[in-house]
Amino acid sequence: MHNLNDLKIWNKAMDFSEKTYLLSANFPTEEKFGLTSQIRRSAVSVPSNIAEGAGRNTKGEFKNFLGIASGSSYEHYTQLILSYRLNLIEEEKVKPVLSEVIEVQK
Repeated sequence: MHNLNDLKIWNKAMDFSEKTYLLSANFPTEEKFGLTSQIRRSAVSVPSNIAEGAGRNTKGEFKNFLGIASGSSYEHYTQLILSYRLNLIEEEKVKPVLSEVIEVQK
């Protein structure tokens, strides 16, 4: 098992999840049950899966959950890009978050 606070990848994922919540707070109300909900869930999925894997008993289980987290990070990246393309997020606000997502993917 791993200590979450010592896992850099978990901390970085927590950072972009928090920033995503703040960015999506200004999405239109008609997106509340659409893109707002989806982008937040994908953001939270990344550190959540890292945490679940860290709590498992074998390296194989941990690796499996890292794979799930990776998939969620690509989903999240796509939703951030879509939010930008729909003019829901300004470029200067989304670029740093996209960079953090890419860093976690590596």
